[in-house]
Amino acid sequence: MKFSCQDTQALPLYTTAQVRELDRLAIADAGISGYTLMSRAGEACWAVLRAHWPAARSLAVFCGAGNNGGDGFVIARLALVANWQVQLVQLGDPTQMQADAQQARDAFLSAGGQVQPFTENTAIAAEVIVDALLGTGVDRPLQGLWRSAINAMNAAAVPLLAVDIPSGLQADSGTVAGVATHADQTVTFIGRKAGLYTGAAADHSGNITFADLGVPESVFQQVPAAATLLRHPELGTLARPRLRNAHKGHYGHVLVIGGDHGMAGAAQLAGEAALRSGAGCVSLATRPEHAALLAAACPELMCHGVASAQQLKALLSVASVLLIGPGLGRSAWAQSLLSAVLETSLPRVIDADALNCLAGQALPFNGQVLTPHPGEAARLLDQTVIRVQSDRFAAARAISRKYGGATVLKGAGTLIQPAEGTPVVCAAGNPGMATAGSGDVLAGVIAALIAQGLDVDAAAEAGVCAHACAGDIAAKAGERGLMARDVIAALRTVLNVSSPST
Repeated sequence: MKFSCQDTQALPLYTTAQVRELDRLAIADAGISGYTLMSRAGEACWAVLRAHWPAARSLAVFCGAGNNGGDGFVIARLALVANWQVQLVQLGDPTQMQADAQQARDAFLSAGGQVQPFTENTAIAAEVIVDALLGTGVDRPLQGLWRSAINAMNAAAVPLLAVDIPSGLQADSGTVAGVATHADQTVTFIGRKAGLYTGAAADHSGNITFADLGVPESVFQQVPAAATLLRHPELGTLARPRLRNAHKGHYGHVLVIGGDHGMAGAAQLAGEAALRSGAGCVSLATRPEHAALLAAACPELMCHGVASAQQLKALLSVASVLLIGPGLGRSAWAQSLLSAVLETSLPRVIDADALNCLAGQALPFNGQVLTPHPGEAARLLDQTVIRVQSDRFAAARAISRKYGGATVLKGAGTLIQPAEGTPVVCAAGNPGMATAGSGDVLAGVIAALIAQGLDVDAAAEAGVCAHACAGDIAAKAGERGLMARDVIAALRTVLNVSSPST
């Protein structure tokens, strides 16, 4: 999933209901007719289509009977006027079309266009397909001819442009209603749909272009966003150059707790990531057998062998931030160390197996960040992974309500749900980061930002985006074969973009 939006800015995301309200206000308050909005939507799609496939001269447009279909009729008419060969395929009852969509259909027919109903035998003969079937109205798995039409579009060996959202993709959650089109380009209108930017949407939306259709800012001011789309980390005062007389004590002391038998590397990766993210000091509390090995591997880390929770408590007293979980395991040793951490009031990041040990013992605390992947989220909520992924926004909210603090629900379009307020969706990152150790690095980044003075919500947001942007830098050499260490190496580049000091 790539974005052609202004991805250096924080951008608002909306639910389907909110976009409908924006549409209503554009008509009622701003005086823009529904047909004008539809025409602008079609023109925006036509412009993207010509820009990305300039050599094409034939088009297949699949239209439904709703307003999304009306947008498709506008595109088809513009193609006819440009002397393209146009195949228009319609599903649904055209006699049930609302006035604006019917007007768009009539204009297409008046321009010389022809409409053919979709059947199981419909053959696609075009260089580009336009998916204008369903838009945001999907609320149940698709069956019958609708499913067949989507399968036919996906099976055609030609590029596809989705109008507003790929048909079959649920606009609020990013899940697929049984089947959905795989778009190369998606042009979305009026308000960015939250479901376009997380979960399964990554494999269906292609490049996303946003068109506001000339709706004035006064309309958007009346509808608060449901979420925020963010790419680059917002570091606040941490973006300023450091004081010339600074010392390590100014930048916090992160204590990483983990590294059970066979998993010492996870704790090391988290510790190195914390150092590369600017923490003044980083200590590791790990199995006694691992301490010397880890110290030799990275002498900048202060490594302590901890056989019991009692031994850990001495280290807790000198730390400013705790990170527990990388390579922790689920043994009695792990459980005892987590119990000691939960007794403190220090800010903390709870990751990996610490989340699995935490599951079921909800101890709400707002000074923490929980960083589950979908499997860990399912255990925290006593749900299935399928249910978590069916509404990632709801799952992240539920974890923060149950356990307190900020929740980072990892995956394509990672979600950051603060203890209070609207969630953030990270627009950066790539599939190359789906590799062992990547989550350990993320946890280390977040802990380091807390150590340097960001509150847990801000650190979670900035840490996720910094980690993802570092991953994108590392992926310039190729996604396949990217390692967690490659992400660590790129963190300095991301986190040293300074703004002028004030």
